[in-house]
Amino acid sequence: MSRIAMNPYLLRLLLTSALLWLAAPAAIAADTATAAAEPPLRSVAEIVGGRCALCHGANGESASAIYPRLAAQHPEYLAKQLRDFRDGRRKSDTMSDMARDLRDEEITALAAFFSSKPAAARQRGDQELAAVGRYLFTKGNRWSGVPACTSCHGADGHGTAELPRLAGQHPAYIETQLKDFNERQRNNDNAIMHSIAAKLTEMEVNALSIYIGSLQ
Repeated sequence: MSRIAMNPYLLRLLLTSALLWLAAPAAIAADTATAAAEPPLRSVAEIVGGRCALCHGANGESASAIYPRLAAQHPEYLAKQLRDFRDGRRKSDTMSDMARDLRDEEITALAAFFSSKPAAARQRGDQELAAVGRYLFTKGNRWSGVPACTSCHGADGHGTAELPRLAGQHPAYIETQLKDFNERQRNNDNAIMHSIAAKLTEMEVNALSIYIGSLQ
């Protein structure tokens, strides 16, 4: 009996196809099981009510000066901060715990929710310090090498998608963040803030914080 010679390449191709065909049902079953194991996405109302509202308020208007106001903040910036907290790039015992199980879709939805809320009106504190803060914010301090805040955050302090909105933020929170930048405790954002914060005096930090808090 004669034998039909088969091209070795064709033989390998047929064997590979057969193995893939046999493995396909198992792969599909594994993907299905993985999808079924993932919990459903939580609603914004559920996450805000169960986590965010306690510190930041139901609409992002935190009553305590130690927590930042989130209302009207850029959604891209908020989403980045939440991902950084979740993934360990920004350190905070509280926020790392709150964000640890947030999925990307939930983070995007939360950021869109808080950014859509209007910022409430603010009142200016010490008028004389606010005037110093305004000078620093708009002109900087050429003697110490501090640039004007407007060069990055805009004339109105509304920032960009990459840089935060500062207008109307709690002065005490601004002070804390500038201190953290100066002491290299906050490293997930623009490194230029390290050198800027290091050049500010305590009085300048206080003056800037008061002025920024009064912006709308």
